[in-house]
Formats: sequence, C-alpha cells, structure tokens
Amino acid sequence: MIASFFVILASGYIWSIVMVMIITVLVYREVIQIAHYSAKGNLSWFKTMSWYFLIATEYFLYGESIIYYFKEKVMVDAFLLPFATHHRFISFTLYVIGFVFFVMNLKKGQYRSQMSQFGWTHMAIFLIVFQAHFIVDNILEGLIWFVLPAALVVCNDIFAYVCGFFWGRTPLIQLSPKKTVEGFVGGMIITLVFGFLLTTVLMRFDYMTCPVQDLGASAWSNVSCEPKNPVFYAVPWELPSLIRYIIKYLFMTDITEVWIAPVQLHGIVMACFASLIAPFGGFFASAVKRAFKIKDFGHSIPGHGGLTDRMDCQFLMGLFAYMYYQSFIKMYNVSVGSILALVINNLSAKEQVELLESLQTYLANQDQLASQIENVLSKAQHLLSGTI
Repeated sequence: MIASFFVILASGYIWSIVMVMIITVLVYREVIQIAHYSAKGNLSWFKTMSWYFLIATEYFLYGESIIYYFKEKVMVDAFLLPFATHHRFISFTLYVIGFVFFVMNLKKGQYRSQMSQFGWTHMAIFLIVFQAHFIVDNILEGLIWFVLPAALVVCNDIFAYVCGFFWGRTPLIQLSPKKTVEGFVGGMIITLVFGFLLTTVLMRFDYMTCPVQDLGASAWSNVSCEPKNPVFYAVPWELPSLIRYIIKYLFMTDITEVWIAPVQLHGIVMACFASLIAPFGGFFASAVKRAFKIKDFGHSIPGHGGLTDRMDCQFLMGLFAYMYYQSFIKMYNVSVGSILALVINNLSAKEQVELLESLQTYLANQDQLASQIENVLSKAQHLLSGTI
C-alpha cells in the first residue's frame, strides 16, 4: 500500500486527485452500508437517495474547485462558461430534486426510520465528502500540503501504538481502552520531530511545493513556479541568550543564529494538530462502531478492517491543513484567471472591446512589445467585435 501511494504521487497530480476521490467514495459506501443494514423496514430507496446526494455534492464541490483554480480555461470555453456562471444554482437545483424525492417516498409507519437515514446521509456527506474535498484543494495548492498532513497522521498513529505497547499503563479515553497516555505523549514527541524533518526534505522539490498549473504533470516533468512562496526560503533566526549559553556550555561553540524556513515551523504546528486533535477523529469513529456494535467498518484491508478505519483521522487533518494554509501561508495575488472572470461577468461585449483596445494601446507604447502579443490581441478584438 505504501509503495502504491508513492507511485501514484509520482505519476502526476491528476492521479493523486483520483486516488482521493476513490477513497472518498469507498469510505462513504462503508458508512452508508452500516446505516442501511441496521435500518428497520423496507428502505430500498435509501441507497439510491444516498448515492444521488453524493453525486450532487461532488458536482458542487469539484465544480467550485475547477472554477476557482482554472478560471483562465473555464471562462474562455463557450461550452463550460454557462455551467461556470450558473454553477451554484445548478447545484442547488440538484439538491432540491433529491429533497423532493425523499419527501415523496415518506411512508406511514416508517417516518422515524426514514428521517434517521436522511440525517445519516447528510452526516456522512458533511464528515466525509466535504472534508475529503479540502484534501483535493490541498493537492491543487501544492502536493506538500497533501503529503505532509497525511504522513504526520500515519507517523503519530504508528508511534502512539509503539509507545503504548512498550510503556503504556494509563488509559487515555474510555472510547478506546487500548489508547494510553504514554502512547499519546510518545507519539506526539516523535511526530513533532518527524514533521520538522519531513518538511525539510519536501521543501526542496518544486514538484511538491508548486501550486498545480498542469494536471498532467508528474514527478518527471520540469515543474517550477515563480515567484515561489517565501515560506520555503530559509531565513536567519536569532537564538535566545539562554539557548546560546546552553549550546556554548555543552558543545564549546558560540552559535548566535540558525537558518530555518518558515514552512518548517508550520510543519511543527501541523504535527501538533496531528498529535493532539486528529486522533479525536479516530475516537469519533470508535464511538460510531460501538453505537452499531461492530468491530470494523469493513473488510477491504486485511488485518486493518475497512478504509474508514484507516482514514478516520485523515479527513479532519486534511480540513485543518486547508484552513491553516489559507489563513497563514497562502499568497493572495491577482491572477489572469481572476481578472478574466471579473471582465467576463461584469462587462458587456462592447466594454470588453474597449478594454482590449486600451490594453493594446498601452502595450504598443512599451519598448518591448512583442509581435505575438499584438497578433493575439488583434484576433481577440476581431472575435469580440463579432459578438456585439
């Protein structure tokens, strides 16, 4: 499984996204099946409704991402433009159709069970599909924001088990009797070190750090990005006097500063979340299994149970990585796609031609105007003139 994961990562961005989508669907299927088997009465419509809501949700979420990350391609395509312009209304219409389908299938004597299934479907969509979608957005922002959080969870899971096996004495939480305080603390310490070291390695590769421009690119493609996010460049950090004294006392050398890239510190923050908060996703999954009196969510992975048993912490971690990246790391610059979307959605065809003429005049007054730019602008002006 680990080898397959690395092969998929190296094969290209699109295959990493497909992998996440497949895992999402399989986990959703496992969760829905648990509720279906425990339901009372004839609920043959329940699976149909569950899969319909999944498709409608995926259409909304991935449509949002495609429009946001690939504006410059979507907004100039005559076929895709109407779907992009009315995407949210189309998504809402799809949801309303499913809602009406559910109400029309309400049957006397089964209201309580049917309402329970309806709520279960929406809980699965929110906790699985929505959270997993943010993992896809992390991939589009740069593979490092997908690989790093996922690896931190795996590291914490492994070493919490190892430390608990050898030194565990104190129970941590009633939901998981085998979890111990010693394993929790030991796993956290090792995960913090691992997070710093893994970030140091990943930040050296443009394939990992660059936002996705070409979905077909792979590890063997010449991936590069300029300007690169400054968090990946090491900067000097002055050491506190106490730390300098300790280093001088122990190693007989005076070190006043160290070079650390900000992303390495961000990696430590993510390691803290992977150690302290992400395990609660696993505790929640344990509560679900106890509620339905089952040992595992499935049997798709021999010796491990279902995919849900392995992904219970990953979805929460992926959502945190997305929120953290958007809040503290991402550079918000004006892009060609955002300007293009603004022009197409807010200016008439006549105003677009006027804007194009003004831009052409500006470029013509520059010393380094390329003939290729002039030809492109002339063709675009002719095309827009024909639409007025």
